[in-house]
Amino acid sequence: MNTASDSRADAPFTLAAAPELPPIIAAPRRSGPLATFVRRNPTIVLGGVLLALIALAAIFAPWLWTVDPQALAPARRIRPPSEANWFGTDGLGRDVYSRVVYGARTSLIVGAAVAGVATFCGVLVGIVSGFVRWLDPIVMRIIDGLMAIPSVLIAIALLGVAHGSIANVIIAIALAEFPRVARLVRGVVLSLREQSYISAAIACGSNAPRIMLRHILPNALDPIIIQATYIGASAIITEAILSFLGVGTPPIIPSWGNIMAEGRALWQVKPYIVFFPSIFLCITVLSVNLLGDGLRDMLDPRAAKRV
Repeated sequence: MNTASDSRADAPFTLAAAPELPPIIAAPRRSGPLATFVRRNPTIVLGGVLLALIALAAIFAPWLWTVDPQALAPARRIRPPSEANWFGTDGLGRDVYSRVVYGARTSLIVGAAVAGVATFCGVLVGIVSGFVRWLDPIVMRIIDGLMAIPSVLIAIALLGVAHGSIANVIIAIALAEFPRVARLVRGVVLSLREQSYISAAIACGSNAPRIMLRHILPNALDPIIIQATYIGASAIITEAILSFLGVGTPPIIPSWGNIMAEGRALWQVKPYIVFFPSIFLCITVLSVNLLGDGLRDMLDPRAAKRV
């Protein structure tokens, strides 16, 4: 009668298996806003860092182991790179490293000033042309005529009348570049003026200047900022071309174009005189273009949706 109970009593004692718990998943670490911006916009970061380094070198040029870029030393002319002269010396014994570092000032000043002046004039002309219908055909025919001529030729023609100086170079390049901004802004204004909120503003009695400044200009800032970066890069190249041709900044002012122009006669025997300023010119233009491309990707609504 007690066989079943006796067998259960004689059975070995075992522990019941504990239920399996779900694995612990660590909460994802939230990166800071700076890390998120760097991850999403690497092009802006790379271009901005390169441009900032060149700008800092231009600002602090006197403290970067440089000498007077115009100091002549005929006894040390055409010397190769060494510990005393990192980039060598040119045909007049001037330190090429010092001239390259100081030349960054000229290029950045011209690029930033041309971008500002050309953008301001282009925005003014583009908004007025796009919003005032009867004025649009007249202004656009003038803009088309200016854009048909290469900007370098326009700048050379303008500088042929005036003497070479940084101010005249800025004005000449800005007059040659602003039609690009004007046409871009005009196209944006043509698409914006058909929006319902513009019609509502007109119905409420807002005048044309108020509509342009309050409603149209803020909605056109993104393409304007992007175009300004490209104008700055183009201005740096144009200034170097003008200085290389001898119609830009005067030789007394260090400029990458001037340095390359003075070293072209010695290119076959001393190529470093042309090599170093050209490398700095390429890096500067590349950094500005990278910055512009990154801003375009960040400000483009379609790119933002893909991200």
